[in-house]
Amino acid sequence: MKGSAVKLAEIAATLVSTTRRLRFGAPVACVYHPLEYAIEPYLKYLRIAGEHRREVVLVGMNPGPWGMAQTGIPFGEVNVARTWLGVEAPVGRPRREHPHRPVQGFGCRRSEVSGARLWGWARDAFQTPDRFFQRFFVANYCPLCFLEDTGRNRTPDKLPASERRPLFVACDEALRRTVECLSPRIVVGVGRFAEARARIALDGIDVEVGHVLHPSPASPAANRDWPGQVARQFEAMGIACAVRRTTMFRLRDRHDQADRPNRHHGSPPKVRSPRPKQARSRTAVR
Repeated sequence: MKGSAVKLAEIAATLVSTTRRLRFGAPVACVYHPLEYAIEPYLKYLRIAGEHRREVVLVGMNPGPWGMAQTGIPFGEVNVARTWLGVEAPVGRPRREHPHRPVQGFGCRRSEVSGARLWGWARDAFQTPDRFFQRFFVANYCPLCFLEDTGRNRTPDKLPASERRPLFVACDEALRRTVECLSPRIVVGVGRFAEARARIALDGIDVEVGHVLHPSPASPAANRDWPGQVARQFEAMGIACAVRRTTMFRLRDRHDQADRPNRHHGSPPKVRSPRPKQARSRTAVR
């Protein structure tokens, strides 16, 4: 690895070291750390995705049990990671594994709809990973996957305040360092939670912050032409797509029926909301 990818790997290592010491109580039964046991595919991902500065950093919430928890890649639906991103590598096992959410790595036959939609949009809009990663980088705010006794995915915002606080401190620092490393024009939260955390973590950094609709099938809105809605949201933020917008509308959610996950899935300027495309000034949020 070289350039920004090395720094991003160091950020991940620090985050792993910090979050490894945290403890979570009931109803959380198992905590998966994919940046530990799936670090090999994550480092491969960084080699193709993280070697240069980016215009846009997309930030998700945390790993899903059939996505990043299997591949180590943010929103890393197995089939897309292997066939489009070209990433495949050995994956270990969590220290404590839930019997209903086994980690099978790239041998997993389940599909995560959120990941299939997000990377499917990137594939249909930009055609090749190289074209996409010339301008975009995809990250997750929190690196941990939380599972309840039933196997249900518990999102970080549902944790008790006493458990959220040290976790969010570590995640805020990692996101801040990631943005300083990649120097994007705009950070886009995939969902409102990621946007809210980005605004807090990046306060004081000269970067815009916005959001797009989360692709989770648990959201009724996301089940109504998610690619078309996201295309319009990106356009409103002044983020152009590589090909004509009509191409983006052709995304087929072939994995929609495969799985239905439980989650949605000096003094520098303040973090700003994205300006409309025609705006000329960069007004700070106060």
